[in-house]
Amino acid sequence: MSLTGQQTTLTHGDQVATIASLGAALRTYTVGGRDVVLPYGEDEFPPAFAGMVLAPWPNRLRDGQYSFGGEDLQVAVSEPDRGTALHGLASFQYWTVATATETSVTLTFDLAPSPGYPFCLSLATTYTLSDAGLTITTEARNIGATALPYGVGFHPWFAPGGTALDECTLQLTADQNVAVDERLLPTGAVDVAGSFDIREPRSLAGVGFDDAWVAPALDEDGLSWARLGWADGSTVEIWADSEAKAWQICTGDQVDAIRRAGVAIEPMSCIADAFRTGDDLVTLQPGESHSLTWGVRLV
Repeated sequence: MSLTGQQTTLTHGDQVATIASLGAALRTYTVGGRDVVLPYGEDEFPPAFAGMVLAPWPNRLRDGQYSFGGEDLQVAVSEPDRGTALHGLASFQYWTVATATETSVTLTFDLAPSPGYPFCLSLATTYTLSDAGLTITTEARNIGATALPYGVGFHPWFAPGGTALDECTLQLTADQNVAVDERLLPTGAVDVAGSFDIREPRSLAGVGFDDAWVAPALDEDGLSWARLGWADGSTVEIWADSEAKAWQICTGDQVDAIRRAGVAIEPMSCIADAFRTGDDLVTLQPGESHSLTWGVRLV
């Protein structure tokens, strides 16, 4: 088996996507032979969580500590320089390919209870190619006997269309961004202004982000949108349903494996530290489920 696990290739017209079972990750996605996401090899360590599902929390958890159900809990600190637990517990795990067709695959993963997350959580992520592009849904179900805390996010690194990222534009229809401290942990949401106001397409020339936005504007279909404009006039459009309460954007300036080779545009159900703050935290009672759907297309 390759380092990134079982590989499933989906095709529809001129679209090709490869899903790796490690982290249920979108390893490649091309349209007309052009990279929409930054690709990596099946035996290459995924750079900066590339394409992975982030659960049961996305982003950072301060000191790896939180309280739930009257119990104080501690998960491993995985980002020691900032003293945080980063991107949950399901990313660097092999998921199981449950069903697969030429255009769709569903991968599943049951997260075993642990001292820091003593809950029984079952996850299923489905990738589907169609005329509308690539659609991704992650459903979580509480299969245990007690309530559990939950959040989910996704970590695609989008390619800049064959040019430097500085030649691209970025748009996100969200009205607030999240201020952070020196550990990149949230201190509060503020109305967008200056370089954080990207409600209209803005050049990425000289602009570096590792930030979250909230209060996304929803269209008549209940979707929020981000758009990465390529220099040739093509646009990578990313959408998410109303369960995506936040978006994270990272240009990777300080990420050795990326260094502005692309930009992560990440739909999330909650921002960093939600296990501590409770902001948009999902509580699943026994038997309950939660799903978030998002998608991408090149136009």
